[in-house]
Amino acid sequence: MLARLSSASLRGLDAESVDVEVDLSRGIPCWSLVGLPEGAVREARDRVRSAVMNSGFEFPLRRITVNLSPADIRKDGSYFDLPIAIGLLMASGQLQANSSLNLSNAEHASETDKQLPFMIGELALDGRINPVNGVLPLVLFARTQGFHSVILPKDNISEVSAIDDMRFYPAANLLSVAEHLIGRTIIQQASFEVDAELPGENIPDMSDVRGQQQARRALEIAAAGGHHLLLNGSPGVGKSMLAKRLPGILPLLTTEQALEVTRIYSVSGDHTRPAMSRQPPIRTPHHTASDVAIIGGGSNPRPGEISKADFGILFLDELPDKHKFNL
Repeated sequence: MLARLSSASLRGLDAESVDVEVDLSRGIPCWSLVGLPEGAVREARDRVRSAVMNSGFEFPLRRITVNLSPADIRKDGSYFDLPIAIGLLMASGQLQANSSLNLSNAEHASETDKQLPFMIGELALDGRINPVNGVLPLVLFARTQGFHSVILPKDNISEVSAIDDMRFYPAANLLSVAEHLIGRTIIQQASFEVDAELPGENIPDMSDVRGQQQARRALEIAAAGGHHLLLNGSPGVGKSMLAKRLPGILPLLTTEQALEVTRIYSVSGDHTRPAMSRQPPIRTPHHTASDVAIIGGGSNPRPGEISKADFGILFLDELPDKHKFNL
């Protein structure tokens, strides 16, 4: 039997459509995972197998083929675990009893895809659903594809608090997702309190500075006009102290800006900043940081310090020592 679910793959800050196809056929029991999977995706075979059995389901002793389509795009990330596991249970017929979604009806797979929620999550060996990176861009992509509900790890729920036109179901384990899909035990929908301030951060305040009237005036002009600023002087006169207090006089981020910054941090897997914080970010990379760390990139592109400082401050301390900038 064949099961098909819609998913997505991250490429940089954006997501692209991926179909998870699971087929069970006769033959020597084995598991083939195709579609240019990277390391984390290939290892899903062991995680899914253990999670399925430890959740009380039967692992099918059949020839299993999992295809991540389109096959010419590399897929990386552990967020495919949950849709692969659900597809396996669908193809083996273990989710068809009392199902209002007709999960086992392969002839109407396209209609079923529209009824199933978008699913994201990494599986632990005991069936728990662990948090993953990049939830926010994946959810934003799902919204553009017409999905109205998303099942995601409960520890990632804060990242999607600003999206108010979708239903979110924070899942703790694979068994609860299966029971939710067949309508036996519905996962409680997440609700978010409307807070005009949204989460903030404890940042240094300009009131800590004594004197330095000329430098403070320069910071105020830079903050008001969005200008770059070069602080030059002897060590110990307060340059770093002033620069680290500049975000405190910047205006709070709008909801759209906070959403964009959260998306960047979500993809990079950096949890040092609260999700949907209204405070402008400040990044202080070490002067020995590599070009990739500052600019971003890599085989699977990830944001660098410049991207993480979007709508905020990029503080390059000891800038002359960064010889790669040719300064």
